[in-house]
Amino acid sequence: MMNIYLIGYRCTGKSSVGKSLAKILGWSFIDADIELVKEHGMTISEIVATQGWESFRKKEKAVIKKLRSLDKHVIATGGGAILDEENVKNMKKSGVSIWLRANPETVKDRILKDETTEDLRPSLTSKGLMEEIEETLIYRNPFYEKAMDFSVDTDNIDIENICLTIQKKLNNMDLEII
Repeated sequence: MMNIYLIGYRCTGKSSVGKSLAKILGWSFIDADIELVKEHGMTISEIVATQGWESFRKKEKAVIKKLRSLDKHVIATGGGAILDEENVKNMKKSGVSIWLRANPETVKDRILKDETTEDLRPSLTSKGLMEEIEETLIYRNPFYEKAMDFSVDTDNIDIENICLTIQKKLNNMDLEII
């Protein structure tokens, strides 16, 4: 059983890179957040607003637990999935975790260009966007670091080259990918 989990902060490229990488590998792509939304019939913003972050994180954990039984899938995880140790264990048991990184300015630019941000990604704090991004990254980076098998920077690089970099790194790990 082998999956590729893309971890990282919002707007670092998990979904767009995931779709491309899956196509290159001839695998299926799944976005864990979209699965969660489908399963519960509510957007993440609605879940957080009506049931709170804790409830959302429980639902996220159940989705990741379910996805780990898949094989040959590229899975984009929610930005905070790595905050839960059980999620990280489930990902490690069933595949490779790749941390897609981007600097705060890149994340901010991408968030501002992303029309789905409101529904899919509720604000994490009441602070200004740049401050929230910087603070959240400072807090989460050690979690991403611990959860990853390797990282790839996505600043100023197109999806095709990010996928090539991932393929090279996977080949160097000597995994049974294809």
